[in-house]
Amino acid sequence: MAYKKIEQYDEVTTEGLKKNYKEAISFLGEDADREGLIKTPERMAKAMQFITQGYQLDAKEILNSAKFHEDVSEMIIVKDIELYSMCEHHMLPFFGKAHVAYIPNGWITGLSKIARVVDVYSRRLQVQERLTHQILDAIKESLNPVGVAVVIEASHLCMMMRGVQKQNSVTTTSAFDGEFGKTTTRNEFLKLIGSKLH
Repeated sequence: MAYKKIEQYDEVTTEGLKKNYKEAISFLGEDADREGLIKTPERMAKAMQFITQGYQLDAKEILNSAKFHEDVSEMIIVKDIELYSMCEHHMLPFFGKAHVAYIPNGWITGLSKIARVVDVYSRRLQVQERLTHQILDAIKESLNPVGVAVVIEASHLCMMMRGVQKQNSVTTTSAFDGEFGKTTTRNEFLKLIGSKLH
């Protein structure tokens, strides 16, 4: 019996992308019908739907699905959250880590939900600057915390494998709100995400 992998993708989207990718492969000078490439358009169509699944997700809904009343006022940090996204300018990946903190104001959320919020926005066509602020805004609007901080460090293939071809460059973006606007709070956060406590 042949191996059959069961996956669910939107058929109309898959067929449309397959057609376009097959045409693109031909325009690049390849034979889209040769053995090694014959299934590539379908694989690309499914891969792109997976990579951009964030459009189907709602960050605030995710945060509110595990929202708990707790009398906690200390900083909560989830750091080193892996992220993979697509540069909207060149359709090439960028990848790295997000560090997210918030200071509760009566409400907390499940720790995994913070990581899921990063995925919601990174699994879209993006620029790192916007991504940083979207994560902050979702947490701010859902939990109404005393403060929120987001730092993202990422490597961009559009800078590494084309263009300036700088292999070791890392882009860092940050966004701070509320108490994190204060130097002492912000410095505490930056010190904690830079330290190895485990």
